[in-house]
Amino acid sequence: MSDEITETPQTKNRLELTTSPHLHNNWSTQKAMWMVSAALLPTTAAALIFFGWTQIDILLTGILCAVGTEALIQKLRKQPVTVGDGSAVLTGWLLALTLPPDFSPVSTGIGVVVAVAIGKHIFGGLGYNIFNPALVGRAFLQAAFPVEMTTWKNPNLVDTVTSATPLGALKFDAVTSPLAPMFFGNTGGSLGETSALALLAGGIFLMAVRIVNWRIPAAMTIGILFFGSLVWRVNVQDYPSPLYHLLGGGFLLGALFMATDWVSSPVTRRGMWIFGFGISLIVVVIRVFGGLPEGMMYAILIMNAFVPMIDRYTRPAVFGAAP
Repeated sequence: MSDEITETPQTKNRLELTTSPHLHNNWSTQKAMWMVSAALLPTTAAALIFFGWTQIDILLTGILCAVGTEALIQKLRKQPVTVGDGSAVLTGWLLALTLPPDFSPVSTGIGVVVAVAIGKHIFGGLGYNIFNPALVGRAFLQAAFPVEMTTWKNPNLVDTVTSATPLGALKFDAVTSPLAPMFFGNTGGSLGETSALALLAGGIFLMAVRIVNWRIPAAMTIGILFFGSLVWRVNVQDYPSPLYHLLGGGFLLGALFMATDWVSSPVTRRGMWIFGFGISLIVVVIRVFGGLPEGMMYAILIMNAFVPMIDRYTRPAVFGAAP
């Protein structure tokens, strides 16, 4: 009797081992990545309108360096080149949007290489990274080029000025900015963080098509308003309204496009709420009591590290088993 198994229609359906997250969804990774990139178009358009079309150099450098780094690493690891899935494009694009206007393209390329090589592939590639790769690259740039990373350009002006962001002006000069420019984007800041309107347009689209789970942005929004209100009630004169924390800095960019990353965020519903509240708490603590005007990057990276533990202790009980 032969030991060879004859393939039947039943045996054709085999188990397939893939990277996390193991969720049933109508969106493939490739489609989801390109849809997120499409959702960045309003924010990118706002950046080019307010800071000038010359900023396209930073964006193109980020995207091209990310694609090139990913392809090179996959070639060296003798893996299939998967730059077509859009994940490298998205990483480079997001990192570029977190940078100040007129940032050096060379430094941008260095940050992107770090983001893809260390933030992503050192953990094994797409689906294995613990931290958001774009924020890993930005954290490196923040440490390596602190002056360049805090030199800002006023919208529609040629000259650059230091500490011109609303959060920077509040932290170092005790000057508050009006909320209207912070909502529309006519204020200082990183390329992709100034226009709350453009960010909301892209974020709401992603939630509507269910690429982004609404719970994390909702938890972060409730959290920033709640913790911001606590500080505001204690000292109304020195601290602005909670809306200032919501619209200022990179909060909306982080809440809608960074913290919602499928791989580095929780997969349980309760975990998403804990994750979002934790980010908002850290952001308010750094902004109000720390030495930096902004803390969104650090808050997301810190909470990324807690995601495995959050998922472990918030996973639902197996049906029929004791909770």
